Amino acid sequence: MELSKAFQQVTSEFIALMDTLDENELNRKPNEGGWSPGQVGDHIYRSYASAGTMAGRTGPTYREPDEKVPSIKAIFTDFTTQMESPVAVLPSEKHLDKHLLMTGLRNRTAQMIAIINTRDLSATCLDFAIPEYGPFTGMEWGWFNTYHTQRHLHQLKNIISSIKS
Repeated sequence: MELSKAFQQVTSEFIALMDTLDENELNRKPNEGGWSPGQVGDHIYRSYASAGTMAGRTGPTYREPDEKVPSIKAIFTDFTTQMESPVAVLPSEKHLDKHLLMTGLRNRTAQMIAIINTRDLSATCLDFAIPEYGPFTGMEWGWFNTYHTQRHLHQLKNIISSIKS
């Protein structure tokens, strides 16, 4: 599936699901612990700061521009593994305002879509690299955000069923 379509599809589903929650539900943590739905949304919002990297300085790519996509997909779509979030994208522990969170998510999503649709995604992004992976191309960042959102959409569905049961 084309990156732009895949990203728009998963973010639309994620945002629509978040929209079904009222502010109390958004901030309710599951009894078994973990993040509230709002914290999942805040984490995704913070992770989309990678738009700055995608829109930043780039250089030539001396490999296939989608070389790292299969490993990114394998890691994020393995729902049996639990991951630790990097500190920079840990969600707030404070009460989250639904309107502010949803506005932020919509704005960052639109920014990401614009970058995906207008930038040369084959170039290597130079402003930030995930230490274990090295620099990503714009295409790899786009798929990273797509599969990362897909992973958290799966998590969000489980959390919502837990807090509503």
